Amino acid sequence: MVTGASRGIGKATAAALAGMGAPVVLVCRDPERGEAAQSEIRAGSGSEAVEFMIADLSSQRQIRQLASDFRSKHDRLHVLVNNAGTYESERSETEDGLEATFAVNHLAPFLLTNLLLPALVAGAPSRIVTVSSAGHGYGTKIDFDDLQAERRYGAGRAYSQSKLANVLFMYELARRLEGTGVTANCVHPGAVDTGFLRYKSVLGMVVRGLMAAARPVLLSAEQGAATSVYVASSPEVDGVTGRYFRKQEIAVWPMGFNAPVRAVESSKQSRDELVARRLWAVSEALTGVRQGVR
Repeated sequence: MVTGASRGIGKATAAALAGMGAPVVLVCRDPERGEAAQSEIRAGSGSEAVEFMIADLSSQRQIRQLASDFRSKHDRLHVLVNNAGTYESERSETEDGLEATFAVNHLAPFLLTNLLLPALVAGAPSRIVTVSSAGHGYGTKIDFDDLQAERRYGAGRAYSQSKLANVLFMYELARRLEGTGVTANCVHPGAVDTGFLRYKSVLGMVVRGLMAAARPVLLSAEQGAATSVYVASSPEVDGVTGRYFRKQEIAVWPMGFNAPVRAVESSKQSRDELVARRLWAVSEALTGVRQGVR
């Protein structure tokens, strides 16, 4: 299963896995784009084992329905790629009354993963891959006193916090899943031209212009997806869990496009087990998950 699979890195990840012969479930928010992605991936891979399911991951109600619908069709899951994400230039809230960046980027994969754990354990050896970002280490901490950014909001800060939460989540999940045959890792895809950024302000429009100017030196969706595909499928990652993967540090374009993927050390904040356990407890409370692994 690949979330956010109708375009960008998610679509490229799903296409690569389908090309390897894996049955793939695309999770898409928009039915038309989901159907189009399904048709394109089927044609490109030659595989008919590509289905799509509809869910807006900003809605916990729809996430629960997605998990229920999946379990009604499939008794096991071998790979879950938590790819969907958002960047909100201005603060907004989901239908659950939660700040949108934190809700989509962290709470959605937290809830979906926990709901699908029985299928993942049944499919073991299985893998959970969550797309984070190098932004998780930009001096960010989890602000438990203002987790919903009600007192102050900054788009970059909110995004970096959510990406730090991704890493903390995967590390804590890996510890809790020890001995189950299910691994949990996170990846940084690189600087990718995905078009997922949502800019609503004048400043946001300026940033969009800068991103357009930088497009020639950004990775393509396929190049960015290579890290997720590697961690989801490579025999070299068998049994490896609780790690952060990115392409080896080669900063000069275009050499970095084909750099090898390696497990590297993530930020100091992401390795704080006390923070990870506290975040887990808060995430349980915000999602209503009580059956999650202990």
